[in-house]
Amino acid sequence: MTRKRELFGDILRRLSPIGDKEIEESLNIQSEKGGRIGEILLRSKQIKEIDLLKALSIQFQIPILPNLTEEEIDKTLVSSVPISFLKRHIILPYHRENNIVKLAISDPLNISPIDDLRIFLNSDVELFLAESITILHAINMAYETHREAAEQVIEDMADDALSVGFEEPIDLIDVVDEAPIIKLINSLLFRSVKERASDLHFEPFERDIIVRFRIDGVLHNILTLPKRFQPSITSRIKIMASLNIAERRLPQDGRIGLKIAGKDIDIRVSLIPTSFGERVVLRLLDKSGYLLRLTDIGLSRDMQATVNKLIHLSHGILLVTGPTGSGKTTTLYASLTEINSPDKNIITIEDPVEYQVKGIGQMQVNPKIELTFARGLRSILRQDPDVIMIGEIRDLETAEIAIQASLTGHLVFSTLHTNDSAGAITRLIDMGIEPFLVSSSVVAIAAQRLIRILCTSCKKEYTPTAPELNELGIEPPQLYGHTIYMSVGCDKCMQTGYRGRTGLYEMLLISDEIRNLILQNVNSQVIKNKAIEARMTTLRIDGAAKVLAGITSIEEVLRVTQEDIIEE
Repeated sequence: MTRKRELFGDILRRLSPIGDKEIEESLNIQSEKGGRIGEILLRSKQIKEIDLLKALSIQFQIPILPNLTEEEIDKTLVSSVPISFLKRHIILPYHRENNIVKLAISDPLNISPIDDLRIFLNSDVELFLAESITILHAINMAYETHREAAEQVIEDMADDALSVGFEEPIDLIDVVDEAPIIKLINSLLFRSVKERASDLHFEPFERDIIVRFRIDGVLHNILTLPKRFQPSITSRIKIMASLNIAERRLPQDGRIGLKIAGKDIDIRVSLIPTSFGERVVLRLLDKSGYLLRLTDIGLSRDMQATVNKLIHLSHGILLVTGPTGSGKTTTLYASLTEINSPDKNIITIEDPVEYQVKGIGQMQVNPKIELTFARGLRSILRQDPDVIMIGEIRDLETAEIAIQASLTGHLVFSTLHTNDSAGAITRLIDMGIEPFLVSSSVVAIAAQRLIRILCTSCKKEYTPTAPELNELGIEPPQLYGHTIYMSVGCDKCMQTGYRGRTGLYEMLLISDEIRNLILQNVNSQVIKNKAIEARMTTLRIDGAAKVLAGITSIEEVLRVTQEDIIEE
């Protein structure tokens, strides 16, 4: 008896966080506009590309290729096929053996280019599935379009290629139109996206320019450029961001929209004048990226269940606290995505709008026309919202409107810049909010940090010392059945020992006991101690759990929770 073939939608449901609702919506779109279920879900950011590839791998029995290194790629074979053909179809013939060519593909249903290559190369083919970005990067690597391009540009530029200095009057337009400078900037942008950098820095000093990437929250020196390239680089970036290239004395901010390796990248540009010239920082945001869900951000099972209950409340304020860059906005978006449905009116006011979410009204503050958080929030309340998200509570006026909104039947999400969850309560009271209003409106406060994940290719098992365990609050019996790892460093993680980040969380629920303490206007440490007595998971405890799970290292948890340890 032949086994019944599993439906593609069922495979996807099993491998990804989507449910019946998302499948049904995609089927409706398919019946109206056509297309494939997987592509529809990918376009609407309901699934990641790797989820789609895993489902296709099961359905078509094609193995997945997780990565393509330079050693695995036959450059002669690749360069025998036009690069435009390979990039258009996102396909790569990367190895030939016994007249069989190994093909990396992202879409097994796109048969035509596979057949074309079979004929063109006069060989049988063996198929492997890989993510689009992996294939595109491998194509560029094989053609040496971007491989060490920045270093090569510098070598190719003879001393007479650019006679640019601070004393000589120059035509900036002519300078930035030089192909090498354009190639240099494009190369660094491509490399920053490939290496998952969140920021790209050009930092001028007396004799040179340091180029740095921020990867997983840590800055790394990437390149040192000659000082003479500085005016050309800053002018090129200003032109790309539609800024004033003649203005060097004042700070400037702008935006660049680019497509890099098939990804839509939104770049925020900031220039400030310094002693050695203009300092440039580019913040990179992947607009085509998959919107994270609550299951993806590092919440423990218990905390995830708690958050699920909180975000389905009909009213109250839910606050997320932490320093800049700790992932607060990502957590709020993950929460909104979870409750986003046709029967809810969700409106946000942000500075700036970082992710576009279908089905949610998003407003951006604009100080130039006096559209502040407070003014925008008043307008939102006239739009009959069920859920409101405020990018940040910065002042008394915004805080008062948020509290009034929560007390009149709205669920409000927002962020505050405090070190821990209990600190948010005293911050609101310090702003001028009455303690009884805080106690009656705020239902929960989460504090969070981002912590680096150990590189799976090089992490090493080791036995921690007693002082290390004691510092994290891990008792020796807790080690039973667990393996502790330390960071090592390899080529895949830029010798850092870490690749990727996840969240550390602390959740303060406003119980009756906590409410009474707020009314007594006690300090934040008293509130925190009471919450710990009630078994609240602190950032350090959550970090210890992730160490025991082999996700991160003891030194990384201590680095990230250092302030909290000092406070306690």
